[in-house]
Amino acid sequence: MRSVLATAVFAAVLFAAGAAQAEKHIFLVANNGDAYGIDRCLAESAACGAAAANAYCRAHDFEKAVSYRKIDRDDITGAIPASARTCHGGSCDDFVAIECTR
Repeated sequence: MRSVLATAVFAAVLFAAGAAQAEKHIFLVANNGDAYGIDRCLAESAACGAAAANAYCRAHDFEKAVSYRKIDRDDITGAIPASARTCHGGSCDDFVAIECTR
């Protein structure tokens, strides 16, 4: 009887631990210069980017942004082909990682 009770308690603890972990997803977004400054706020992880990152997460059915930061193209090897690089007036698009949670 004790082993059955111990097994039930162990299963309940595992279930509670799994339920406590939030689902997270990282979105990679092109960091286009749009003259509004949002791209710089996101890329520099500045406080002004929090609203934009949260709005992006909510638009993708997530609750909020956990983090947002600029990432190098080399950090996402193979994910984005070199032919996809867009350049305007000598500056090329970088990418921002937005980590969202439910």
